[in-house]
Parts: sequence; C-alpha cells; structure tokens
Amino acid sequence: MNDLNEFADISKEIYDLSTQALEVIRKYVHRTPMISIASLNEEVGKSVALKLENMQKTGSFKVRGALFKIHRLVERTNLKGVVTASSGNHAQGVAYAAKAFGVRAVIVMPETASPTKVNATKSYGAEVVLHGKIYDDAYARALAIASEKGYEFIHPFDDVEVIAGQGTVALEIVDEVGCPDEVLTPVGGGGLASGIAVVMKNLCGNSRVIGVQPLVASTMKRFLRGDVSYTPHYSIADGVVVKKPGEITSKIIRALIDDIVLVDEEHISRAVFFLLERGKIIAEGAGALATAALLSKTHEPCGDFITAVISGGNIDPPLLSRIIMHEMAKAGRLVAIEGVVDDKPGVLHDVLEVLAINNINVVDVRHDRYSPQMLPTKAIVEIVFEALSYSSVEDALGSLGKKGFKFRVKHLAY
Repeated sequence: MNDLNEFADISKEIYDLSTQALEVIRKYVHRTPMISIASLNEEVGKSVALKLENMQKTGSFKVRGALFKIHRLVERTNLKGVVTASSGNHAQGVAYAAKAFGVRAVIVMPETASPTKVNATKSYGAEVVLHGKIYDDAYARALAIASEKGYEFIHPFDDVEVIAGQGTVALEIVDEVGCPDEVLTPVGGGGLASGIAVVMKNLCGNSRVIGVQPLVASTMKRFLRGDVSYTPHYSIADGVVVKKPGEITSKIIRALIDDIVLVDEEHISRAVFFLLERGKIIAEGAGALATAALLSKTHEPCGDFITAVISGGNIDPPLLSRIIMHEMAKAGRLVAIEGVVDDKPGVLHDVLEVLAINNINVVDVRHDRYSPQMLPTKAIVEIVFEALSYSSVEDALGSLGKKGFKFRVKHLAY
C-alpha cells in the first residue's frame, strides 16, 4: 500500500509540475504543430495526428525538460552552473536551456559523438568536453566535473522535473486535438513516455499510451520483465539506446503505459523515408519509432483517432542519405546492372547513350579492369540508376541488348 501511495504522490506531483512547466517554457520553445498525412491515414486505416517535436528548438523534445529543470534550480538555489553527459539531443537541450537562463553549462560527450552534434551543442554557448568512447565514460566524467565545480548534474530522464517538462508535449496534444484513442511515443530511458503517460492518464483516462522501442534495443521492455542484464545493440534509432532505464521512469511506465511494442531496423528505416517523402518531415530514427509501429502493423491501434509523437529530427546527414538510398533500392527504384564491354574509347559513351534514350537517370558508374577472370581487352562495368518500375529496367536491358551490350541486373543496390 505504501508503494501505491508513493507512486500516486509522484504521479500527481509530475502532473502538477507539468502544468507549471508549460507556463515557464512557453516563452523559450515552440508550440510544435500537429499535422496529418493522408497517405499515412490510408495505409494505417486510422486518423493519425503527428506531433512534430522535430520542429522544436534544438530539434527535439529534450529542451522542454532541460528548461524546466534549470528554471527550478535557478528558483531555489544559488546555481553556479550545470553539467550533463550526452551524445545527442539532451546535450543540445541543456546547452540551449542554460543559455536561456544565463547559466554556465559543461556538456561531456563521448569522443565518438558526431561532429554535427558537437558543433550544434557548442553553438548554444556550452563548454563541450570530449571524454571516453561510450556514454558511461562521459557520464562518469560529468559527475566528477559536477563535484569539482559545484555544478548541478542534469539527468537526461530520471528526474521528476525533467519528466514534468517532457509532459508538456501531452498537454499541447490534448489542448490541440482533445483526447485521442491512443498516443504512441518512443521509449528510451523513459522521460518522454513517462511525462506523456502521467498527463494523459490524468486528463484522458480512457486514452491508451503505447511505447515503441527498437527490437535490438528493447531495454525498457526487458527491464520490466525482470531482465536487468540485457545489453542493447546499435540501432538507427540511436537516441533511445540506453543500457539501463531510470528508477522513476520504469515505475511510471510499468504502472501507466498500456504496452511497449518493438520494431525492427527495416521498419524504422522505412518510417524515416516515408515521413521524408510523403510528409516532408525530417525525423531521426528515434523520432520515427511511433510511425514505424503504425506502418509495420507491429501494433494494431485501438480506436479511430491516433496521435504519434515525432520526438526529434537531429539525424546525421550521411545516415539520412544512406536510408534514402536503401529504401529506394528496396522499392526497386534504384538498380545496379552489370555487363562486360570492350575496354576501348567510346564504348561507355555508347552504353550511356542507350540508357539516356530510355530516360534512365544514372547515379553512379563503376569499372573493374583488373579481375583475373577478364581478358586484358575487356572491362566489367556496373551502372547504378534510378528506375520508375521494373518494366523500365527490362526495357533498358532490352535496348542495350539490341545494340550488342549484354547487361544483367546485379542487385537493387545503393
């Protein structure tokens, strides 16, 4: 009974703090839009409203919790500065929030952090310390710096005030569209999911809250089942890959989240591409998790009106480029053909001219003149091109054949 009472107290505290947080942070952040994509509604067979936190300041919801946490610290302490450890969105959120309140910030990032995220964090005025190869190394160094300097450590998710700040996402959802039948949200350490769950269960008792995790990094789901030794693997959705969930967040999620569904890497990749192509929405892997669950049919939503949170858009450009090419290849829209030709001037020109007549847009051309299986007078040519359909590929191969060039489809490649 004491545990239940304690949880009820924490839940009420977080909800009350969320309403305060919305008033505090609204002058520093965007009220992010909610949109609907017709093709997503058609594919899912439901009305789906997307909450676009990828359009938030710093490109992620994380800034909400960081702002409210630092605001509260400024209110009740003589705050010398803040420190945190992160390789991504939390780093930028804390840096931005510290700048907003005129507070010094030190962000410890692993040495493996992407230059894009390091530079973005520095751009908000924070001091960035690169330390260690993994997050755990950076975390340990951040705690040491906090102790040395007398700074406050800002936890990325396992903090009541941080959770309350993230709960403002749900307050905006309800204010904008009322109570949906379901809300789908990414789950990593659990800060966002906890905040959303607390607010939704207080305002919309009948609304289901569904968490989504990568299949290869299902830490929270396994933790709730008692598997505390699980080691997550690398995922496209790197923003939700954590080794251990929070103590507070895991309790909230156990009590209030209706289900946690898992999606594989192909589903996440497709969701990122779908949002970009159909909705003109740039979402990072973690940000696309809720959409991935819907598109993959991994989860069958209850009710007709669903809300899915796009939690962030800070995807590295090289990864986004690889996802685009990968998805085009999967759809047969990017094709590699291979053939053996005479290695003499003008031959490649003749091949490409045939493809041009067939309205083929060539993306890449590769040569291999040194295969031991080839005569010195021959070369293997691989051509990668965009295709509207498989029939257009067959037409191109047929035209090449009529000109005496024997090419075959090598693979759908990128």
